[in-house]
Amino acid sequence: MADTWVIEPSGPLRGDVVLRGSKNAVTKHMVAALLADEPSVIDNVPDVGDVTITTDILRAVGAEVLVEDDRVTVVPSREVNPHVPLSFSGLNRIPVLLLGPLLHRAGEAFVPKVGGDRIGSRPVDFHVAALRAFGADVEVSDDGIFAKATRLTGARIHLPYPSVGATESVLLTATLAKGKTVLTNAATEPEVVDLALFLQRMGARIEFWPDRRVVIEGVPAVHGARARLAGDRNEAFSYLVAGLLTKGDVRVIGCPQERLVTAITTLQRMGARVDIDDYGITATAPEGLRPAAVQTDTHPGFMTDWQTPLMMLFTQARGMSVLHETVYEDRLVYVPALQAMGAEIELFATCLGGPACRFHDTDAVHSAVVRGVSKLHGTRVEIPDVRAGFSSVIAAAIAEGTTVLTGVHHLRRGYHRPEENLRALGLHLRAE
Repeated sequence: MADTWVIEPSGPLRGDVVLRGSKNAVTKHMVAALLADEPSVIDNVPDVGDVTITTDILRAVGAEVLVEDDRVTVVPSREVNPHVPLSFSGLNRIPVLLLGPLLHRAGEAFVPKVGGDRIGSRPVDFHVAALRAFGADVEVSDDGIFAKATRLTGARIHLPYPSVGATESVLLTATLAKGKTVLTNAATEPEVVDLALFLQRMGARIEFWPDRRVVIEGVPAVHGARARLAGDRNEAFSYLVAGLLTKGDVRVIGCPQERLVTAITTLQRMGARVDIDDYGITATAPEGLRPAAVQTDTHPGFMTDWQTPLMMLFTQARGMSVLHETVYEDRLVYVPALQAMGAEIELFATCLGGPACRFHDTDAVHSAVVRGVSKLHGTRVEIPDVRAGFSSVIAAAIAEGTTVLTGVHHLRRGYHRPEENLRALGLHLRAE
């Protein structure tokens, strides 16, 4: 498919976007299906690159994966290849989550180096430490991670930071481990809870406690299950911002309100009117937008994936806004592209807009001050990652002149058919 988009000024974007399931949920469900000896079915699956990559990985270890429109069926095989091929090195972060399931199925596992968006350090240290706590022998090399275990047993595991990936890794491994696992300082993002609920449908015994503690009682075996994914909250916020930024109105359908609570309140504070019912959510700002100070955080805080479209929204709010990123130290790598389009953004290596975070004594550039309203102009932009790519798209919609975006494959890896949805909203987009 074409990896370049040419976008012309488009005026207000209007219409409905029916959301498919979260890319951050579906791939983890697909991995969980390997724990059973029966097929599992996942519905409302997005057509995104990460699903394709995960499908190929699961097939490489011996599973049968059937993809039919918005449904994925995973059929585990009794004959498991516990070594994920090196060809999957650096494509996404899914391979590291296979370590626990493959150890349970084969007694050993190898996964290549993980990849994903270049937004900051996302080491595998937490995953490795957790596997060792379960009793696995783990070796980390330049190629990847090799692990062996005759039997995994429950453990007490504390995460230094509430990492989503590490929490998911513990859930997947503890489900079939002998005895009880107690995980403290766990991540509680909706996608993590979705995985736990899917595992529970498969027969796992999992309890969430109010203090970020998760207790998993290992079971001897699990069975296949079926689940329908809720709409992607990252896409929901992105499209709401697209409507606000272009002075239009976009209704997002299929993402429950409770997954957007902090995002909705942020938009309201900026002067947006948010209309919510059981069917969808719409945001409009007929009187314009006010500035805001926002700090990203782990759930239930303002999620880091939301800050890229929010930064674009700040450029069109009257006054000075502040963004403080506390989750990934390199999340602001997309800002120079917006500056090249005329956005008035200054970056700082200090903690602004909130209390000191874990990057306060580093050189990480993780705060931004944005002056609006900025007049944007078209230019050529290389998309660095999934969320940043969407911000460049909606910036191009209000810029004067033509914008050429390259690296569109990043968008397709994380957004369901973005070209189709954006054109339906009125974006003047030509693929080359």
